Amino acid sequence: MALAARLDHFFARKGLNYRELPIDQVTSLDAAVIASGLSQEKIIRATLLIDISGVVMAVHRFDSSLDPDAVQQLTSRRLQPLTARQTMRLFGDCDPGFTPPIGQAYDLAVIVDEDVMQAETVVFTSGTDHSLVEMTGRDFRLALAGAREGHLVIRGPGNGAREALTLEEVADKLQRLYRLPPMPALALRILRLTANTDATARELAELIEFDPSLTAQVMRYARSALFNYPGQIHSVQEAVTRVLGFDRVAHIALGIASVRAFDVPRKGMLGMDSFWRHSLYCAFLCQSIAPRCGADKGLAYLCGLLHNFGLLLVGHLFPAEFDELNQLREANPEASMHSLEQQVFGSGNGQEILSVGHGAIGGILHRLWQLPDPVVKSAGVHQQPGYHGEHEHYVVMVQLANALLKERGIGDEFNPDDVPAMLDQLGLGPDIIGDLTSDMDRVAPDLDALANSLSS
Repeated sequence: MALAARLDHFFARKGLNYRELPIDQVTSLDAAVIASGLSQEKIIRATLLIDISGVVMAVHRFDSSLDPDAVQQLTSRRLQPLTARQTMRLFGDCDPGFTPPIGQAYDLAVIVDEDVMQAETVVFTSGTDHSLVEMTGRDFRLALAGAREGHLVIRGPGNGAREALTLEEVADKLQRLYRLPPMPALALRILRLTANTDATARELAELIEFDPSLTAQVMRYARSALFNYPGQIHSVQEAVTRVLGFDRVAHIALGIASVRAFDVPRKGMLGMDSFWRHSLYCAFLCQSIAPRCGADKGLAYLCGLLHNFGLLLVGHLFPAEFDELNQLREANPEASMHSLEQQVFGSGNGQEILSVGHGAIGGILHRLWQLPDPVVKSAGVHQQPGYHGEHEHYVVMVQLANALLKERGIGDEFNPDDVPAMLDQLGLGPDIIGDLTSDMDRVAPDLDALANSLSS
C-alpha cells in the first residue's frame, strides 16, 4: 500500500479522488519534494502544534513558515510545536517525518492557510517515504471540511525561496514561541559589576558573599591545587586579591549563578554532572591556550565555561525530548550532536528553530542576556567545524579544547576533529598538545572535585 492506512481508509470512506505519485525511497519530506521535481508552490505540508487543550494541525504551503502571532490570533491559543516523538505517537501508520496534511483522517482539529484553500491542485505526502499524493483543489477542500481558514504564514519577498532560517529568524521565533529564562538576579548583578571599570575586589566579594552557596564554591575553587596558593584563604576578598584575580572570580561566579536559571537532570551524558565537568575542563584549556595566541585569558575562560549553555536551555524547555536526546547520545557515540538533535526535534514539523542545534540556541540566549560578544559567538558556532569569522580565535579555542577532551571521554560528542587545522588557525604548533595534556593530568582531580561540588 502506497498510502498510510488511515489516510487510505479516509479517502475511500469520503469518496475522494487522488493520484499517487511514486518516488524513490527518501529520508525526509525535503528530499521527497526534490525527488518529485515539482514546483514547491504546489506542495503543502502539515505543522503540528499543541497546548493544554490538545493538538492542532496547521496546513500551509511547503515553502512558507508559520507566523506564531497569526496562529494565535486565529485560534486564541498559545500553541507550541510538537516534537518528532510526539508526532509519531499520533501518526503511527506513517513513516517518520512524513505527516499527511489531512488532520481529519486522524481526528485532529485543523487550521489551514487561506492561500492553500485557493489552490487548483495540491501535492502532499502520502504518509510514506516513497510516494506523494496529488489532488484537485475541490477534493482537497472536501477532505479538509470543517477546518478553520485564515492567514497563518509569514509573507514577504523571498520567503519561499529561503533554504534555511537565519539566526535572527531563529532568535525571533524562539522568543515568540517559548518562555525563555531570564538571567538570574545575582548573575545579572555580577555582570553589571564587571562592566564597571571602577569596581573593586571588595564590591565583588560583598556581592558574592550575599549567597552562602556561591561563596563556598568560590572559596573551594581558590583553595584547590589548580592555583597552589601556599597560604590560608579566609574570605572571598582574599581569594580575589591573592589568588584568582577580579576577572576570574567574576567569571566563575557568573557561570555558577547563571546555571541556576535551568532545571536539568543531573545524570546522563548530557546531565548537569557531565555539563559541569565538561565546562570546567573546557574553561581551563581555553585559559591555557589563550596566552599562546594573543587572546584574553579571562574572556577565553568564560567562553569555555559557558559555550554549552544551549544544552541546558533545551533540557529546561523540553525535558522529555532532552531525556530522549540523552539516551541517543549514549547509544550513538560516533554521531554528531547536530545529527542527534535533528533526529529528536525533526524537520518540517515546525521544529526548525530547535534543529539548528544547541550551539545556536545557546548563542541566542547569551545575546539576550547581554554577555560579551566572544562568549555569544563561541556558544553560537562551536558546532561549526572550520569556522572563519568574527571572534574566530575564541571559537576555535573552544573547538580545540573540546577536541582534546574527547580523547578523555569528556564532552557531549566524540566524532573526530581536524586538530591540525585548528592549531593552524590559532597559529600554534603541534607541541602545544603535549603541554596541554600534561596540564590537564596535573589538575584533573581538582577539576573533577569542583565539578562534583557544583552539580550537587
